[in-house]
Amino acid sequence: MSQPDASSEPNPARRVFLSKPHMGGSERGLVDEVFEANMVAPVGPAVDRFERELEAYTGIAHAAALSSGSTALHLACILAGVEAGDEVWGPSLTFMGGVSGLVMRGAIPVFFDCAPESWGLDPSLLEAELSAAKRGKRLPKLVIATDLYGQSCDLDALLDVTSAHGVPLVTDSAEALGTLYKGRHAGKGALMAALSFNGNKIITTSGGGALLSDDGDLIARARFLATQARDPAPHYQHTTLGYNYRLSGVCAAIGSGQMQVLEQRVEQRRQLYHAYKSVLADAPVRFLLDQPDSRETHWLSVAFLDRHGPETLRLALEQDNIEARPVWKPMHLQPLFKEARFVARWREPDTNRAVCETYFDRGICLPSCSQLVAEEAEDFERVADALSRFF
Repeated sequence: MSQPDASSEPNPARRVFLSKPHMGGSERGLVDEVFEANMVAPVGPAVDRFERELEAYTGIAHAAALSSGSTALHLACILAGVEAGDEVWGPSLTFMGGVSGLVMRGAIPVFFDCAPESWGLDPSLLEAELSAAKRGKRLPKLVIATDLYGQSCDLDALLDVTSAHGVPLVTDSAEALGTLYKGRHAGKGALMAALSFNGNKIITTSGGGALLSDDGDLIARARFLATQARDPAPHYQHTTLGYNYRLSGVCAAIGSGQMQVLEQRVEQRRQLYHAYKSVLADAPVRFLLDQPDSRETHWLSVAFLDRHGPETLRLALEQDNIEARPVWKPMHLQPLFKEARFVARWREPDTNRAVCETYFDRGICLPSCSQLVAEEAEDFERVADALSRFF
């Protein structure tokens, strides 16, 4: 039996991850307080405190701490009145968690191409389709816009379009905690906004999310549904289907510790993005750019390769024990949604590819751990060296 080629074996050096948790130091003490008070359940002062911190930071008046960003979007669909057979429109270039909630409601997804500048839902494309749908009396029940990779969608333009047609807008801001759009937090102004605190996000509660809105009645209803929709009775009585979606006190305590270092994490990810731009200044590479009047967090630093396939680069980095990931595969290309309608912005004459298809073909997410500009800066040098050798 032949031996494997040694050159194909991964580098035994410490693995550089795409995006891993980064603790700030105070989380353990806050968790200890929860244990000492025996308030580990998904109720109590730790959960209340975390919700108040989210409200204060985002400027969105009301927050419900939940078990994930996906559950937040599921509740948003319920609160928006989405029922089986309704259409819900949103971008194709997104994560599955932004779509699963509407599918669980039995709604019909319609996927849209992205704007080349922001990679978000294209307002002009949405306007054209809403106008046509209004003429045909088939408006969607809801539009969900994604704040992709820590960059806000063009929220004001989308709000102008959707409000003109009387269609509510929700933002999937799961990847955008800390992102500012025209001076306000991503999602501020939408009917509801969903956040994620998964282990790979800019801050984490180990797993968790939140639903936020300036409408207090919506968030009160979200809390009710998220705690099994138990009616106010001494026995367990239910007139509405509910869910076990609330965040635990332990996770909320971790979140409060993470909130203390959120601005530092934002700055570190932004520094890392600019470091990649410097390292690859002479390479055939473009980056997802900052938008005017906005502060992107660059939760993930996303590069667009002009002359190389991203899988070739991903495998080359893997040889140095460095994790990278392709850009999200568009939803309309997923086997699960092969029958779904897709609205393209345009198709390239020579390749017949839509904008989001081109980004998937050419985009790659580079290692974006905030530690790479802090205590693990030597690992960034490994990544930079591997990138330089590749190009």
